[in-house]
Amino acid sequence: MNCPFCRHPDSRVVDSRTADDGAAIRRRRQCPACERRFTTLEQLTLAVVKRSGVVEPFSRDKIVVGVRKACQGRGVDDDALARLAQQVEEHFRAAGCAEIPSNEVGLAILVPLRALDEVAYLRFASVYRGFDTLADFEAEIAALRDGRPEPAAELRH
Repeated sequence: MNCPFCRHPDSRVVDSRTADDGAAIRRRRQCPACERRFTTLEQLTLAVVKRSGVVEPFSRDKIVVGVRKACQGRGVDDDALARLAQQVEEHFRAAGCAEIPSNEVGLAILVPLRALDEVAYLRFASVYRGFDTLADFEAEIAALRDGRPEPAAELRH
């Protein structure tokens, strides 16, 4: 780690602590050359790999925007959507994933969305899974009525 003051190429760690509920590490460092202290914050960066192969940073905001469309007119507030996006992010951080295929993000959204609002879940699932017929909807509704876990509940990691 380069010293931000004198640009010396090394530093020693004086103190380390977890931050953001364990999602980051805060380190207090000291430069051996100028002896000044500085703080660094280390975080695991999550990236989403699109079908096209393009890699972009994970964004809670994109999850909220996508799920908000499914929740339109359903009385689901912004706080609930923010918590859902946080749950999805925490799922991937806990799994230790650095790069996530975009389809896995969609599967991870389905699980908490089903618990939040079943109609919004059906709307999102119909687009995400590409329901083509009434039979697709009927099968999903039957699964909801029977209380069966939806197929995406068992995520691979």
